[in-house]
Amino acid sequence: MGKGKGWEKENCCGCQACKDICPAGAIHMYMDGEGFLYPETDEGKCTGCGLCESVCPLKNNSRGSGQELYFGMQAKDDRTRYSSSSGGMFPLLASEVLKKQGVVYGAGYGSRMEVLHKSARNSGQLEGIKRTKYVQSSLDGIYREIQRELEQGHQVLFCGTPCQAQALRLFLGGKDEGLILVDLICYGVASPGIWGDYVKYLERRYKGKMKNFSFRDKRNRDNGHTCSFMIDDREEALPLYQDVFSRMYAGNYSIRPSCHCCRFCKTERSSDFTIGDFWGIEKVRPGFDDGMGNSLVIVHTKKAEELWKELKKETRWFACQKEDVLQPRLQTPTMAAKRRGLFMKAYERLPFSLFINLVGGWKQGRRAKKVL
Repeated sequence: MGKGKGWEKENCCGCQACKDICPAGAIHMYMDGEGFLYPETDEGKCTGCGLCESVCPLKNNSRGSGQELYFGMQAKDDRTRYSSSSGGMFPLLASEVLKKQGVVYGAGYGSRMEVLHKSARNSGQLEGIKRTKYVQSSLDGIYREIQRELEQGHQVLFCGTPCQAQALRLFLGGKDEGLILVDLICYGVASPGIWGDYVKYLERRYKGKMKNFSFRDKRNRDNGHTCSFMIDDREEALPLYQDVFSRMYAGNYSIRPSCHCCRFCKTERSSDFTIGDFWGIEKVRPGFDDGMGNSLVIVHTKKAEELWKELKKETRWFACQKEDVLQPRLQTPTMAAKRRGLFMKAYERLPFSLFINLVGGWKQGRRAKKVL
């Protein structure tokens, strides 16, 4: 595991499971010039046990049950729906687990606005891990933490990208009673390094400390095509694609190399649930398309089916067929931008303020001049 002959970056999704499972502490993560984390092995400590290989989700792919059920839904409670990036499926699942004194894991912001997986044990903490973050999250130490929670008899809900979910399943090695595993319909993950530099850039520009960033603000009832952020006590809001970080992401410039050959772009997965935006719902159920977002829910297991039967009482929902839900990221990976290599060379070599002006060509809060 890690750098060596024949090792390519496309073969690592950065899930960090290999680091967590190594009994010798031989694996550490380093950030490359593009701002992504990769494992590196200290050969002097490595015992050759092979555990790192056994938890790699790209080497041990998911197969799925082959008996998937498909649903579209939106939470009846508008507050629940507004606090979600899509239709509210994740908050409903999380609330059900919290009622049973369980623990919920999802992506949130750290003290420096870095994106990392963290736990929630109450509704207040849950607020911090709702909504989409278009940045790869760190899972350092989380696999072991979840393992301990399950061993103590706690119910655990984990929500993450499909490679992260598969890594957790492999890490637990079948000892996952009490786990509800949810993966996302994933476009790809953006560079944590670029995100960290962008946060610092905005803080300098607005002369304050960033406290929150919403990639999918729903206030305009535009299916989340507004972003907003807090600098100290001041809020800025703008159309999503006037935000330069979001444009880099949506233009496929800042996405991890492995995402461009993702093995999980299919409906069959080994998780309990797959959830995400129900893009194309206007063609399937036009009455549901009110600009406030809808969730696509794919049920993979009997455990998930039983839980869905309980939760759907709190939703407006409909059943559908596989052909109704086959949006692009359930069929093929996101393609890399043609100039991705040039983009990353500029990021690695230029001061960030010069880089951001070069690729952005914009002024915050005004209509962007598209350069990418």
